[in-house]
Amino acid sequence: MLSKIPVDIKSVSEGDIDKEIIRAAIIAELDAINLYEQMANLTKNSNIKVVLLDVAKEEKTHIGEFQALLLKFDTQHKQELEAGVKEAEKVLSK
Repeated sequence: MLSKIPVDIKSVSEGDIDKEIIRAAIIAELDAINLYEQMANLTKNSNIKVVLLDVAKEEKTHIGEFQALLLKFDTQHKQELEAGVKEAEKVLSK
């Protein structure tokens, strides 16, 4: 699990630091979602399950917030994301 920023901050250029911070935040949220959903699937207690799944859902909202920031600050990421959507749609339409 992620407990520290997974990049050597000293090696990142000043122009890229904010993008690296946002990506680390997205990784942390994805890690949290995986953990909460796995624990929800393991528990037999319905109250615990409901809360874990609700918290996991909130983490997905956080990813949306961070993704919006990343798309604003990284135009290449935005272009490649859009290209990926088109590729996926092409594959799925077959």
